[in-house]
Amino acid sequence: MEDEIWLTVREAAELTGVSIVTVYSWVRRGHLKVEGLDHRGQKLFRHLDVAKAEMTTRTRACQRTFRITA
Repeated sequence: MEDEIWLTVREAAELTGVSIVTVYSWVRRGHLKVEGLDHRGQKLFRHLDVAKAEMTTRTRACQRTFRITA
């Protein structure tokens, strides 16, 4: 567990190219789970979980776009 990469909300947003509000939206919708807090009380996410949340939401967005235009 120590060799995992941990990200704050800001880092997760920067890594995925979305806003901080979007990352919080992923949490609210259950796509991303807060795994801990850093020494300043900021929420921490596992890098792998952030990548999975991004893939899930982008895939769903593409599917909705395809259905609308098809």
